[in-house]
Amino acid sequence: MRDGGSAFLHADLLPESTLKNVVDTMVHLVEFAGALVIFVGALWAFVQLLRGAVPWGRADKGGAREPRWEFNRIRLSLGRFLTLGLEFQLAGDILRTAIAPTFTEIGQLAAIAAIRTVLNYFLGKEIEKEREEVERVPGGEPAMSPAVPS
Repeated sequence: MRDGGSAFLHADLLPESTLKNVVDTMVHLVEFAGALVIFVGALWAFVQLLRGAVPWGRADKGGAREPRWEFNRIRLSLGRFLTLGLEFQLAGDILRTAIAPTFTEIGQLAAIAAIRTVLNYFLGKEIEKEREEVERVPGGEPAMSPAVPS
């Protein structure tokens, strides 16, 4: 009985090759999700850009159009899609190195993570800047917050 228990403790629940195949499939799914998020965001931004370029598009109350203001709103949304997509891509890279990584794979992951972190940082800064600009009314004054009484 003791030997049977000992054999059970040393038995692999899942062989390493099967585990690698399962994780590889998960990596492909997560990376596909990231690519899909980026693609959908780029497609959405392109459609919004085309809608803004059409003369019968939205106009403000005075009939004048504010293309730069709309452009910034589109950029802000696209930046959010890019940031989310990059996070999915990073998750895929982390998953890829989850099972018995080599030092080369760890170094590659560190480089990829550093590059994507820097990209996300600057995208975040750009999103914040664009958000502040979009929150301004076209006349140049900041929009009044609904929570603040006049």
